[in-house]
Amino acid sequence: MRGRLTAGGRVELIPQGRMAGPMPWVIAIMVAMTAIALAAGLTLGNAVSNARAEIEGGVTVQILEPRADVRAAQAARAVAAIGTVPGVAGLQQVPQAQLDALIEPWLGTGITDAAGSAIPVPALIDVRLKGPATAAQLAALTRAVIPVAPSARIDAQSNWLKPVFDAMVSLQLLAIAIVALLAGALAAAVLLAARSALGANRDTIEIVHLLGGTDAQVARVFQRSIGYDATGGGTVGLALALVVILALGRRFAGLGAGLIDSGALVWSDWLLLALVPILATLLAMLTARLTVLHALRKML
Repeated sequence: MRGRLTAGGRVELIPQGRMAGPMPWVIAIMVAMTAIALAAGLTLGNAVSNARAEIEGGVTVQILEPRADVRAAQAARAVAAIGTVPGVAGLQQVPQAQLDALIEPWLGTGITDAAGSAIPVPALIDVRLKGPATAAQLAALTRAVIPVAPSARIDAQSNWLKPVFDAMVSLQLLAIAIVALLAGALAAAVLLAARSALGANRDTIEIVHLLGGTDAQVARVFQRSIGYDATGGGTVGLALALVVILALGRRFAGLGAGLIDSGALVWSDWLLLALVPILATLLAMLTARLTVLHALRKML
């Protein structure tokens, strides 16, 4: 930077050229990583919320009888018994063809045991309750089903998916921590850049003070300079992040997994992502201003 006398007789500092130094590109990298981490956290949050809402009142009844004819009879009696339990909103016995299609990628077709018989697949009954699957509801289902289907096992869907949800929540917290760390790293980078610029322009700043310039005016120059750099770098970083997010979204959409599909970003999530470069710019400008004012008080 250097000093320049304006037409009105006011002295101002001339910042370095925009997008010429490393700071805009550092900010671009920080914004890109922050937006990607934020998108990951939002996606995980949506997946967990939607899945929990969907299976909150879900109960799975498995008929584990190995003999096919007995298994079918117990399943039919279990369906009739479940229909008499208060609080049941709906139920459906999963067709055998659908069960075979689910296990085909893992076991293949025509799988037989050592005796030459087909490996028995438990009969599944999907039960939907009017409310959450409480212990009282599970006990009522057990009392109704076990007498007519002794080989039945009753599980709340939220119970066996709890470890999955806990792992996803942990990853979501990790994404939030990464966003916070990146914000701190951005502030630290701006702080170092502002101190370096102050040291390089110490003589110019002293002349500005002799001509009547105040600390606030000097800080405003640095603040405006870093604001331009942060705006340009943030825009580039957001563009890079959107390319990565959309590419990953297309790749995961091709998996056709229900849990992944339920985590798709909604319009409010995209709005939060659009705010990332704006917030990064404000943080950079605030950090630069406070750093310069603090350094000037020690300098004079």
